Order: sequence, then C-alpha cells, then structure tokens
Amino acid sequence: MNQKKKGTNAEREIIHMFWQTSDWAACRVAGSGSIKYPSPDIIAANLKRKLAIECKSTKSEYQYLEKREINELLEYAQKTNAEPWIAIKFSRTNWRFIQIKNLKETGKHYMATRGLLKDKGISFTSLLNKTFI
Repeated sequence: MNQKKKGTNAEREIIHMFWQTSDWAACRVAGSGSIKYPSPDIIAANLKRKLAIECKSTKSEYQYLEKREINELLEYAQKTNAEPWIAIKFSRTNWRFIQIKNLKETGKHYMATRGLLKDKGISFTSLLNKTFI
C-alpha cells in the first residue's frame, strides 16, 4: 500500500471514531499538506469544542513531523479557535493524541516515540472527555 493510501485510511479510521460517539462530527480536509493554505488532516467538533488534528501512522519506533506541518496546524487552529492535536498510531497500538508542546524538537523536525506517547499522549476517550488536564 502506498504512503498516501495508508495516510488516507488512517485519517478515515479517526473520522469513524468521532462519528461513533454521540455528539462529535469530523471530516477529512481535502488537499491537506498539498495546498498553499494551512489545513489540518482532520477537523472535528461538537457544540463545545473544535479540534484541528494532524494524523500520522507508522511501523517505525519514531514519528517525525516537519516544522512546516506543525506551524500550519498552529496557524489554522489560531484562526479558527480550534485545539491543535497530533494523532499518532504506532503499529500494534491504539491511537494516541499529543499536544505539540509535548513533542520533542530535533532541529528541523518534531519527533514522537512510543515511550513519549505513552507518557505524554492521551487516549481517544480522554481527548473527547478532556480528562488530560
């Protein structure tokens, strides 16, 4: 499976997770990462909160994110008053959600590891219930 198809499938998995809840809606953003305007991979919302989510799925032990991706996510979130989140799924694990401030900065990139997600990331249920604070 090519990388684009893999990413699309990962995004759709998260969208289904939101729609299976009682009060959340979500959609993929067409062209995210390939148009000149900042746009997250997924926008999710209910009557109380808005989330802008960048998604990554990997078989590796590390997930790198370009600073450009993070800056665009932050810009979009600031303009729409949405909460910016990174969703990462390492193989054989559930999705974990992490705030940008908890990612490790490596110079040209931000990075997350399985251990970092275990320590600083939160589950989908915690994200919805905002029980991470």
